[in-house]
Amino acid sequence: MSSIKKFQVTFDCADPERVARFWCEVLGYVVPSPPDGFDTWDDYNRSLSPENQRSWFACMDPSGQGPRMYFQRVPEGKVAKNRVHLDVRVGTGLVGEERLAVLEAECARLIALGAVCVQVLRADEENESCISMQDIEGNEFCLD
Repeated sequence: MSSIKKFQVTFDCADPERVARFWCEVLGYVVPSPPDGFDTWDDYNRSLSPENQRSWFACMDPSGQGPRMYFQRVPEGKVAKNRVHLDVRVGTGLVGEERLAVLEAECARLIALGAVCVQVLRADEENESCISMQDIEGNEFCLD
């Protein structure tokens, strides 16, 4: 039996390109080249039927290490808490006030991109600090 080593993270959303470009900024990801035969993503989209234009977008880790992120347009809006969320690991190895300062600085950067800070969870006897946030369409994620 073989084990699967690669996976893709898929987001349902209203505006795939906007959400993908937000996550490019968060993670340092890049937009892949348009499909063969197209100079730009706009050229590619113009080749599709109107209902399929701009129905998806993707971004990828330029190093090839992280998972591809795929964003697909869906008709319904987000109505409940995510069952799965991303932890953006900006404070790895840091503790106490040093960790919290790094998390808060990243939180401020992401708020400027359109994210929302939901809750700052300060360290206690069992857990280090983390910050609960939402992306530009309300998907939950944590700065960890």
